[in-house]
Amino acid sequence: MVGLLQTPLPVLDNDILRTFVAIAESGSFSAAAEVVFRTPSAVSMQIKRLEEQLGVSLFVRDARSVVLTDSGETLLAYARRMLALSNEAMSRFRHPEMHGVVRLGATDDVGERILPTVLKQFSAAFPGVMVDVTVDRSRSLEKRLRAQKLDLTILNAPSDFSDEFPSERILHEKLVWVGARGGTAYLKDPVPVSMWESTCAWRNEAVARLSAAGKRYRVAYLSATTLVQRAAVLADLAVAPMGAYYVTDDMEVLGESQGLPDLGYYDVRLMFSTQGGELIDAVADAIRNSYRSVEVHSRVA
Repeated sequence: MVGLLQTPLPVLDNDILRTFVAIAESGSFSAAAEVVFRTPSAVSMQIKRLEEQLGVSLFVRDARSVVLTDSGETLLAYARRMLALSNEAMSRFRHPEMHGVVRLGATDDVGERILPTVLKQFSAAFPGVMVDVTVDRSRSLEKRLRAQKLDLTILNAPSDFSDEFPSERILHEKLVWVGARGGTAYLKDPVPVSMWESTCAWRNEAVARLSAAGKRYRVAYLSATTLVQRAAVLADLAVAPMGAYYVTDDMEVLGESQGLPDLGYYDVRLMFSTQGGELIDAVADAIRNSYRSVEVHSRVA
């Protein structure tokens, strides 16, 4: 017993814990490898080393996914706390002045697909900065920004967008028609369409292209939320115009071979209020970095 007490316990490596958490959250070694910028084989070696160090199995593996064991679930709680504390300590010394609130606006699609990951990573890097998010339509977000109720906002805009407020394009994305995978809604005449209201950049382009092509359509679902729009598509009740990055595996991209006109491109823009600052710049950088990965994925897809 005395010998055991005198033997120091091994120290867990935060880098390996970060990989472990990435696997647990993504359910895949290959997906985690992209998150931590390592090869899948390097990720496997890290987990093997961690399991040997702890003397337990952390994952149950099969051909398609990985699932945490009971020991893995226990370690996950510790790992998240340890990484959060490590990030807080680093931020305390490297960014001691970074404290405050940033008011960020985003459209519904961005709020659902992009922001959760961005804000989680930003919070880990800058725990002293709070980001208050407002989700609304692009036009309403612009108005809030002009009224100084937002510090910056992400919005969808046509490619020829111009404004006196400073803004930058962070994604030039294909606008596509989508339907349920294996669905038949596009065969109906007039074709049922699920759209946002008239201020939506996606809707305006879709309506213009449908009219120019002489394609008969009816707005079967009108909503200001992408959740309703997606629900109508997945139920095969309608087709919808969406950004290519927003298409998921249960959807199918439709086009001219299905009788629907090409929709061209649109921009995702980051617009700033006249009040700048270090905190706003830090949030903007986190958003830019996130959209770089979206752009790469879009090219690959």
